[in-house]
Amino acid sequence: MHSIVLTASGGPFWRKTKDEIRNVSLDAALAHPTWQMGVKNTVDSASMMNKGLEVIEASRLFGFSGERIGILVHPQSIAHGIVIFSDGNVKIQAAPPDMRLPIGYALAFPDRLAGSGTASDPLQAIGAHPEASALRYDFERPDPDRFPCVALAYEALAQGGTMPAVLSAANEIAVRAFVEGEIGFGEIPEIIGEALSSATIREVNLPTLRQADAQARDDARAAVNAARRVKV
Repeated sequence: MHSIVLTASGGPFWRKTKDEIRNVSLDAALAHPTWQMGVKNTVDSASMMNKGLEVIEASRLFGFSGERIGILVHPQSIAHGIVIFSDGNVKIQAAPPDMRLPIGYALAFPDRLAGSGTASDPLQAIGAHPEASALRYDFERPDPDRFPCVALAYEALAQGGTMPAVLSAANEIAVRAFVEGEIGFGEIPEIIGEALSSATIREVNLPTLRQADAQARDDARAAVNAARRVKV
């Protein structure tokens, strides 16, 4: 296997400009076009940090460097993952955007559960509306200028050690601050970036991970407080 491609819906702001994204409301960030999720995951999807975290997760699960894990925005949310082999062949896992399917597969593995997700019509089986006569797949590269959280995640992965833990902890603080109205949506990656800049890379073990997590939360909270003072 040569590389992995993770697919992303693009969230509610995929067609918005950088300036429009910076000042969006919480309600707009929670208006995901495809998935119904909790507040934290939905905000992460809006910033595309969820996909950055998945890149780190895939790296740890499969032993791949960040250079071998790509992201493509796929608004239809039907292609859920792509594998590229060393000979150039590509396999895509496709299914309707329904979490019951992967959950059922996980519960029944190596068998499969027969359920409401099955359909005899091939277009409907891969996510088309029952009355549709065609199905379109769009794939686009993520825009790092409008969604800087993606680049921050790749940066943390490349730095290694405890830096992914710093990224995750700082993101939690920044998202909470946005949800509580302390900062704007566009300040989320700025808070995370400051925490990463302040962090020291350490070898991974339980004590260093706990220390990195705690320090990142303190640094992110200080950055949030500084942002609030600027607004005042």
